Amino acid sequence: MFAGAVRLRKPILAFVAGATALLGGPSPARAIIVERVVAVIGERPLLWTELVHRAAATRIQIRLQTRDANVVSVQEQEMYRELLERMIDDRLEEQQADKAHISVSPEEIDRGIANIAAQAQAQQGRPVTVQDVLGEIHRRGMSDQDFRDEIRRQILEGKLIELRVRPRVRVTEQDAHSAYQRWTQELKDKQPVDVRTLALRVPTPATQGQVEARMTLAQEIVRKARGGADFCALVSQYSDDASTRDSCGGRGPQPFATLLPPIQDAVRATKPGGVSDPIPVHIGPDDAIVVLMNGGETRIPPFEQVKGEMDQQATLEALERARKQWLKDLRQKVYVDVRL
Repeated sequence: MFAGAVRLRKPILAFVAGATALLGGPSPARAIIVERVVAVIGERPLLWTELVHRAAATRIQIRLQTRDANVVSVQEQEMYRELLERMIDDRLEEQQADKAHISVSPEEIDRGIANIAAQAQAQQGRPVTVQDVLGEIHRRGMSDQDFRDEIRRQILEGKLIELRVRPRVRVTEQDAHSAYQRWTQELKDKQPVDVRTLALRVPTPATQGQVEARMTLAQEIVRKARGGADFCALVSQYSDDASTRDSCGGRGPQPFATLLPPIQDAVRATKPGGVSDPIPVHIGPDDAIVVLMNGGETRIPPFEQVKGEMDQQATLEALERARKQWLKDLRQKVYVDVRL
């Protein structure tokens, strides 16, 4: 419902080392609580119980997604390592905030949660209240206080970025163009494309002569198509794919990412309305030589039309790189010992 809205990223606890006898007599057996230090940042330890507490919601999601105990164990271990790194960064940021006398008020946290509700409402096109957000958070295994703590950390980080990181960032026109190129490629990968194919099945197993004969036929078909012959007629005459022979080789618009890698490469290399070179492919137990016509065009706005958004995207990417470098520099100045 609110995917991506929250990034799952205290005083030292007392240790209980054993049990003692009371009133001179033997005491019943009791569980021994053993605490564990998973990292030390400066002179402050980060405890296993703190890590487990922060990981609770994510651990629930992992266990809901799979019932394979081995997979769960691997995913949880990786999650703990990543979360510990995030918590070390949080501790370093808190130290920097204390030095700069930066804090976050309860009112700022309230506004942050209200902003999440407003963003969700804009994305979903229906009313979304703060209570809706909190309900989703509860469903994911987080308490109100855990959620508020997470929002406080994010706001605190935002203030530190403005103070310590943003002055380091310089975004150029080339950065914006690079962001545009990445954005257009992602858009092409996600949006449906209309690909029409003519498939020549290759016998299995096939001799070298049989493969060469099918390739020669495919090249002749390409020559005819590029010379003006009707592609649909060629499909009807030559294609061995009975399921698409009567639909001009088409299966309707398909997400680009679902196409076979060789077909994806051919689509990228073929202009809309153009015909590709023959493409050897392996489909299930069969081999085939495919000729495709790129029948669809992903409509992408020109750079000038989205320049503002690309400037902003390039700035966000530069800020993230600078943030990581800033944290890396902080780690070099502070004693950090990871013990997980």
